[in-house]
Order: sequence, then C-alpha cells, then structure tokens
Amino acid sequence: MPESAAPTVIAKPPQLVFEGLWAFAPNRDTLGGTAYFLKLPHGNWLIDAPAWHAETRAFLEEQGGLNGLFLTHRGAFGKAIAIQQHFNCDLVVQEQEAYLLPGARVTTFEREQAIAPQLTAIWTCGHTPGSACLYWEGQGGVLFTGRHLLPTREGGVAPLRTAKTFHWPRQLRNTQLICDRFSPETLNWICPGASSGLMRGRKAIASAYERLRQLDWSGLSEAQPLL
Repeated sequence: MPESAAPTVIAKPPQLVFEGLWAFAPNRDTLGGTAYFLKLPHGNWLIDAPAWHAETRAFLEEQGGLNGLFLTHRGAFGKAIAIQQHFNCDLVVQEQEAYLLPGARVTTFEREQAIAPQLTAIWTCGHTPGSACLYWEGQGGVLFTGRHLLPTREGGVAPLRTAKTFHWPRQLRNTQLICDRFSPETLNWICPGASSGLMRGRKAIASAYERLRQLDWSGLSEAQPLL
C-alpha cells in the first residue's frame, strides 16, 4: 500500500440487544452517543442518529429500510436529515427541538404521544428543553432515555447534571414522573443514549424500575454542575 494511502476503516456493526433490537457503536457526530435500531412488525425505527456511512445504510436496507427516526434531544441529531432523505422516513422530535432541523419534514409532539403501535414518546425536559424518552412495550417495557438518564459506575441509572444542562430541577422532576408513570411490571429495561462504556459490555440496564426507585434524591438535589 502506498505510504500516502489511508488504511481502510471497518465500521463496527450494530450489536444485538434483544430480538429485534440492535445498538450501534458510539457516534462521534453526537459526542459518543448510542443510537438504537428497533425492528417491529409494523415498521422499523431508529432511536437517535447512528454514524452515517455505507455500512449503516447497508444494515438498515438489509433490515427492510426505515419507517421512522425518533430523536431524544438536539445533541443526538447527527446526520438525521440525511437519513430521512435517504429512506424518506418520519422524523419525530419534541416540538421545542424542531427548529434545529431546518428543511426537514418533522413530526412533533408536546408532552406524551403514541407515535406508532407499542411506541410512546414522553417529554422529559431538563437535559435540553426538548429532551424526550421513547417507551417500547416489548420485552416487559424498554425506555430509551437519550441523555435524560445515564448509566452510573455503580451499575445503576441516574440523571447527570453538567455545565450545559438546561434546567436541573426540571430534569429531576421529570425523572420522578418517570418513576410515577411506570411500575416493575411495565419497565424492565433502560437503553441509555450515551456513556455506554460504564455498562461494561451490557447493552441494556436490567431491573430498570427498581434502579430508579433506588436513586438518592437528596444527593441529586444537592449536586453541583460539572465545569
């Protein structure tokens, strides 16, 4: 190979989480965000934007294309518009983030809305004004949380306050609302949209409802922003 030639980069393929659900490798375009692909009888969905290259296109086309792309927050947009243009799919985002997708054909929601059979979008403002989670009724209940809830070093899940957090008290209130909305029977798994390295090879956080109930609310309320 000539010295000037760049080595071939082989993209890491999506990894199976459950039957019909795959997790993509962290995406540099979304600051290491994790996107998911969900294959359902009524249509295929992406949750957040994976790295957009030939391998991603081939994988999605082999699975039958794409019906929709749900975006959990503005930091997970990546190449969402290019993905929509390629597959002519729906692009769903909470209404306060939609202006950041100029020229795209966007479907918005306000608070909570069913966007497809077994899929419900839930507004969880805090990390950004339009942060949202997506709930899938399969596998005993799976919540795709974007950066609203992230894995912890202790193996749990929690909201994370950073210097760029839009509104920390609202994020805490919306975390409590998630706890109130679900139960051990309806929320078994959380699929976070970042910090996958803390999951130590796991692709989803089990016993999700119990882990949320174990949160140290007083400690979270006193947390200071990261600088």
